[in-house]
Amino acid sequence: MIPFTYDRATDVAGAVEFLRAHDGAKLIAGGTNLVDHMKLGVADPTALLDVSRLPLDGITEKPDGSLRLGGTARNADTAAHPLVRRRYPVLARALLSGASPQLRNLATNAGNLLQRTRCVYFQDVTTPCNKRTPGSGCSAIGGYTRYHAILGASDACVATHPSDMAVALTALDARVVVQGPDGEREVDIRDLYRLPGEHPERDTVLEPHDVIVAIDVPPPLPDSASTYRKVRDRASYAFALISVGAEVSMDGDVIGESRIAFGGVAHTPWRAERAESVVRGQRPSPQLFAAAAEAELGDARPLAGNEFKVALARRTLIATLRELSTR
Repeated sequence: MIPFTYDRATDVAGAVEFLRAHDGAKLIAGGTNLVDHMKLGVADPTALLDVSRLPLDGITEKPDGSLRLGGTARNADTAAHPLVRRRYPVLARALLSGASPQLRNLATNAGNLLQRTRCVYFQDVTTPCNKRTPGSGCSAIGGYTRYHAILGASDACVATHPSDMAVALTALDARVVVQGPDGEREVDIRDLYRLPGEHPERDTVLEPHDVIVAIDVPPPLPDSASTYRKVRDRASYAFALISVGAEVSMDGDVIGESRIAFGGVAHTPWRAERAESVVRGQRPSPQLFAAAAEAELGDARPLAGNEFKVALARRTLIATLRELSTR
């Protein structure tokens, strides 16, 4: 049995101070990821601070038309919110495809963004893993790679980010509101996550004393549609082999702007900026969509055992762009 202390936060400032005062402390709300890792021996926090009762569970429209999603709002409530369903189908569909109903009823928005990889070697403490124990090696290289990265990986880590919600929010240009010892700040979600490099143990740019307060989602693009397409090994609750979250704005019969993100391909939700630039201002066509996929995936570096993911990602992107541009 691993001993740890437990307390319940009454305000955000107190939560930040608790993290400062307790080295190795972790926040817990739904606990759908952290508790699993504690059981597996992957995580051994010295202290847990329950933030589930902080008043951060609202979903509100801001004066500029953006939507603020509270950090402790449940995934189920976020997916079912009328403004989310009407304005951001990509987000609602990502949440609904991301877990079982029981998990969505517990999991929070902040916790969803901060969940850790489901790499089988990361979760098996008997195997070397640089993300879990820096410098010990990466067992996935030369091992089981079906769910691993084809973009942005390094010799230190080939794991992928598991969150469907984060992919959708990356496609929506969301910003994460964070409170730390120096006050509140905003982080573009594209800057929140880190590629593994030589330090895969750090998933994000957040500091140990930071608390995610909310997520701000800007208004949809003009005359746009969005969707989330997820390819997985089974139709029920499963992590993505490949996913695409996208929002496409049409300007007459040409594509105006697009925002596209991949899941299941990298250590981070992967923003497909090269694909976006290819389709901008162009008439939709199979040839255009194929060119966009090639631009984004031409540098893919699959591992032995997951080469199929390159073609799968290409087909998923083409199908998503076709759906959104011919609505």
